[in-house]
Amino acid sequence: MSELPAVNGGVPLRNDSPTSFDLLLALLQRWKVMLIVPLLLGAAAVGLSFLVAPTFTARTSFIPPQQQGSAASALASLGALASVAGGAAGIRTQADQYVALLQSTAVLDGMVKRFDLMRVYDVKLRSDARRNLTENSRIGLNKRDGLISIEVDDESKQLAADMANAYVEELRRLSSTLAITEAQGRRSFFERELLRTKEKLTQAQQALQASGFNASALKSEPRAAADAFAKLKAEATGAEVRLQALRSSLADGSPEVNQQQAVVMALRSQVARMETETDKSADVDYIGKYREFKYQETLFELFSRQYELARVDEAREGALFQVVDIATPAERKSRPKRALIGIGTTMLSLLAVAAWVLGAEFLRLAKASPAGAARLTRLRQALGGR
Repeated sequence: MSELPAVNGGVPLRNDSPTSFDLLLALLQRWKVMLIVPLLLGAAAVGLSFLVAPTFTARTSFIPPQQQGSAASALASLGALASVAGGAAGIRTQADQYVALLQSTAVLDGMVKRFDLMRVYDVKLRSDARRNLTENSRIGLNKRDGLISIEVDDESKQLAADMANAYVEELRRLSSTLAITEAQGRRSFFERELLRTKEKLTQAQQALQASGFNASALKSEPRAAADAFAKLKAEATGAEVRLQALRSSLADGSPEVNQQQAVVMALRSQVARMETETDKSADVDYIGKYREFKYQETLFELFSRQYELARVDEAREGALFQVVDIATPAERKSRPKRALIGIGTTMLSLLAVAAWVLGAEFLRLAKASPAGAARLTRLRQALGGR
């Protein structure tokens, strides 16, 4: 053993530090303690786990609606308005959107109200009930197969299954009020336009009826000419709306904007020329009201057809919202996992007892050695002991 400098002028101290063999021998000598204590603590942990109410997990999965690739073809008959509706409905459908909706306050509040979770979780605030529901729910998207899975934990196996299935129903209810998919966006767009056009058509009809019937006006403005004017003006309106949509996303000098400006100017010129020709004829007031009525009537028919097509596409997308696995009451509890609790407690206790045995042996050997005793004395002094 190597020698150390003398302490306080005494005899040099020897380095009698415990070796690995000494520590291993200490563990072997106390094998009963290292065996019995961890086993007793593990058994106690398993026994205490029986006092915890079991938790059951219910799981459901579903296929989110997919984007309709051929939906744009339904707008072909719109001409200039097709691009407008397509731009308004160009909301990408992604499964991540549905995951976010499932975690939204609207869905959570629907769940809280539906199952009276403030009473179930014994809380006084709705926000606390939402937080508990979020903690007991797991919602995820499997990127590989595109399925969205929902897992719900609860002490009641039936309630857990009901809540997992209710998540899907609440999502259906919420998505029906939002324009998430392309078909929903088109339906919402044409629904707004249809209502607006219906009001204007009613006003135009009332104005036409108030002007009275004039035979000379019918001669100067044949029905065919009025219909042509109404269609031309409707096309000009669609071109103008399309130009506004392009300017909101593109610069004024872009080729698309310039081309659309040329289309708008050409249509405006034709409309102005037809209006000038009409101004030279008699009974301009009646003719103008008749033209406005035919214009609104043409728009109303156009929007009505496209609105019905969008509703059909939306209904088709709703049918694709299919549940793959319906949540059923779990046959086995998900936690507490008593086997893992027992094994984990036993292993941690074994490590703790081994550390205690090694520490006690190290301290005993250190006290038995003059050099170790001196080190312990300096350690106590450094720590402020006596």
